[in-house]
Amino acid sequence: MANLRLTKHNIAMLESAMTLVNDINADALVLLLEGASDWERISEMVRKKGCEKPLIVAVDSVEELQGAAEAGLKPIALNKEKAPLLERLQHAILEAAADEFIKPNDELVAIYGGFTSGRLDSISHLKLDERMRRLSTRDLQSLESSVPLKVLKAVVDLAVQIGVEGREGKPCGALFVVGDTRNVLKHANESGVDPFKGYNKKARNLLDPKTQEDAKELAQLDGAFLITADGTIERSRQMLEVLHEDLNMSKGLGSRHWAAAAITRRTKAIAIVVSQSTGTVRLYQNGFLKMQIEPMDKGIKWQEISFKPPTASGDD
Repeated sequence: MANLRLTKHNIAMLESAMTLVNDINADALVLLLEGASDWERISEMVRKKGCEKPLIVAVDSVEELQGAAEAGLKPIALNKEKAPLLERLQHAILEAAADEFIKPNDELVAIYGGFTSGRLDSISHLKLDERMRRLSTRDLQSLESSVPLKVLKAVVDLAVQIGVEGREGKPCGALFVVGDTRNVLKHANESGVDPFKGYNKKARNLLDPKTQEDAKELAQLDGAFLITADGTIERSRQMLEVLHEDLNMSKGLGSRHWAAAAITRRTKAIAIVVSQSTGTVRLYQNGFLKMQIEPMDKGIKWQEISFKPPTASGDD
């Protein structure tokens, strides 16, 4: 990936973005890059411009961010090297919200290279709203679960990505049941061949980005993912057979949501559901809906339209 050289052009663009942050009183500046840069020098530019708001730097790997935090910047590793620009920008904003660098309803200025590698050429003014809300660590800590926070966050992040992106341009639903796996297995049966069967634990752990990508592909198949407390996919493609008595559910929610509520009523697991119709992510515990995360707006879908030109004799 191309590192960002601080040429006269790139410095001028950065200074313009910082000036805009000050002029409109934005809440943060997001710098979306392909590779590393001189983080100390960028931090010095922020101080000279009197820009007191957070500067979030988003690149594709942790290695490229070395020194960014020490320079006083807010680093985010995207792990989306081959993704389109808009998807990378959206993911950067979601990760910034998850790490509590920004909040719902914040206003951001984003600067990035949209046309030429290694050259900043685009500045955007973005207004967030509640539809982009992401779970914070504070939200997850309130759940009183034996599942480690980092595992819950990894599964929720994965679910939100599935809700936003779908698979192959189509909406995709999914169900993840995390923790108390021994008891959950008592209520589970295979719905088909489990693609993860036979792989070692390391290759099945959702804290690994490669395993996350595999899970996103397999989310299209029927059945739930059963995740242990350490983040290992114990089983996939599992049908949950649990009685639904005494459950109070909102109208319109499908079988995944009923199964999620029911399995968490019978066990100490936490269930995370992605709605196929809307991309909304819901988290269930003890049979109740605890949290709901709405996805970012999906990209525009262009459609062919039929057009009949007016006749020559028609009115203007």
